[in-house]
Amino acid sequence: MKIIIIGAGPAGLSCAYALSKKGVEVEIYEASEFVGGMSRSFDLWGQRVDLGPHRFFSKEKRINQFFTEILDGEYTAINRLTRIYYKNRFFQYPLKFTNVLFNLNPFTIIRILWDYILQRLNPIKNPVTFEAWVTNRFGKKLYEIFFKSYSEKLWGIPCSKIDADWAAQRIKTLSLIGAVISAIKGNAGNKHKTLVDEFSYPKYGTGLLYEKCAERIKKNGGAIHLNKPVKRVLVNESNIANGIELSDGGQAQADFVISTMPFTTLIKGLDRTPQNVKDAASQLYFRNTILVYLEIDGIDLFEDNWIYVHSPDVKHGRITNFRNWCPTLYGDKKTSIICLEFWAFEQDDIWSIADDELTQIAKEEIKKLDLIPTSMDVLNSKVIKIPRCYPVYETGYQEPLKILENYIDSIDKLVPIGRYGSFKYNNQDHSILMGLLAADNITDGQNVNLWEINTDTEYQEEGDVKDILNQ
Repeated sequence: MKIIIIGAGPAGLSCAYALSKKGVEVEIYEASEFVGGMSRSFDLWGQRVDLGPHRFFSKEKRINQFFTEILDGEYTAINRLTRIYYKNRFFQYPLKFTNVLFNLNPFTIIRILWDYILQRLNPIKNPVTFEAWVTNRFGKKLYEIFFKSYSEKLWGIPCSKIDADWAAQRIKTLSLIGAVISAIKGNAGNKHKTLVDEFSYPKYGTGLLYEKCAERIKKNGGAIHLNKPVKRVLVNESNIANGIELSDGGQAQADFVISTMPFTTLIKGLDRTPQNVKDAASQLYFRNTILVYLEIDGIDLFEDNWIYVHSPDVKHGRITNFRNWCPTLYGDKKTSIICLEFWAFEQDDIWSIADDELTQIAKEEIKKLDLIPTSMDVLNSKVIKIPRCYPVYETGYQEPLKILENYIDSIDKLVPIGRYGSFKYNNQDHSILMGLLAADNITDGQNVNLWEINTDTEYQEEGDVKDILNQ
């Protein structure tokens, strides 16, 4: 049996690894010159960085086994510090009671509690938007402070047009009362650090996991073809996927095709696709990311791993300081690399402006937030633009997505997985699990419904770190 996998990201590589371990002939076709997808790492100015912040966490034993098996000890525990920047203040996460009291004036705290009480007395029935769901759960004031600005930066549409699925998947188990209790109690009584406090991280960037996975695949006899974009999946008259056509005109045959290419691109490339399916595909779209890296002449910047920027007066939404991860990233260098994240659609002005202009915006905004001492200079800059990073959960997206899922299910031997491939906002652990389970379905005759992964699952913040580090 021969299986072709489109894409060498977390889902594609984990699937290929699981298959190759069982003696299946595997070939991966990757459009770029790298493995790892959005979770890759690379060298920059004598240091090692990721495409934005990536941390590994999961309660799923099998995912953790994959992590530890591939890395074989080349990972470490990172103390996590992430904060929210709002109105020139930093809010610690997890919440700390004294920090909240110090940062918010009494009137605002009273308003938060008052809005929460009113909302509990008059709840919105069956909220269908992100705005309604969060307001229902936390009250209007807390929604405006900690959810509205950042979410609208990320998705590029008003929160009133973002589907409630986004909230249900990400903050389903969080409540205001629970947050207040946690803020008052802190971590008192906890015997073990949780994933909120500490996380596992490959010593040379998150991409090390996928680089080593690729090596294992090759050692098992698999092939990985880089710089080989796939134009379309080939489907025969019996509605069975039997290969791929490359952008350069070449073709390759297979018994199964696993696709991690953007779901809408996959659909549009198929032959004999019904018009209603094409119409459904045109209703789904992705958000792009712009990463601006700055090398700062100093090592004592802000202490966070990354910061969520909720301030509406700057364009970027998140900033990472790679100096605060692990020493193996920077070695003996006496500079710091930070990364500012901007999000855009193709039609947005910021997506098309020149790199030097983007760099200037980043420099101005980082100083506006007062995160870098004025005595420190910016030595170097680099801009990376990544198209189609985030599947946009616009209100009502489930209907066209279901049409696409049903159509793909009618094509035998074609399996879409991963963030891009299944149009789901996966973390890398979700995508790894998809890859492993897809392999099981093929080799072991399992019948796991991959569409259900990361649909209504618990967001995995509370697992003990010992589950990852000591298995």
